[in-house]
Amino acid sequence: MKVEHRPDILTCIANLSNDEVFTPPQLANQMLDLLPQELFTRPDTKFLDPVCKSGVFLREIVKRLNVGLENIIPDRQERLNHIFTRQVFGIAVSKLTALISRRIVYCSRIANDEFSVCSAFTNEQGNIKFNDTKHEFIGVPN
Repeated sequence: MKVEHRPDILTCIANLSNDEVFTPPQLANQMLDLLPQELFTRPDTKFLDPVCKSGVFLREIVKRLNVGLENIIPDRQERLNHIFTRQVFGIAVSKLTALISRRIVYCSRIANDEFSVCSAFTNEQGNIKFNDTKHEFIGVPN
């Protein structure tokens, strides 16, 4: 029997720039292993990634919550909707990283799209937000 190798795209993705460094899934999981694991069995635990780039931390958190909440919320879609709308939040560092993060976490770059794994969102951003903000640098030459 031939075993098919299917690498995680997040282990292969290149950094977009010097200030946007993607965390490999293996490292994200090692960091999540340092947290008290009972956090992933509680439906009231909230997680925020304040600098979303690839969505890897949120994706790995969702995986753990999905398993950890299985006995509390047995219906898979109801459980995923709960996790995505009430427990997992992100703030993207750019419009592009917001789209990448949503695609990785919701399986669709548009959170309320028909292809999204969450059927409870009423807006396109879901809980991974990016607000384009004007910046004014004072004292910096043009």
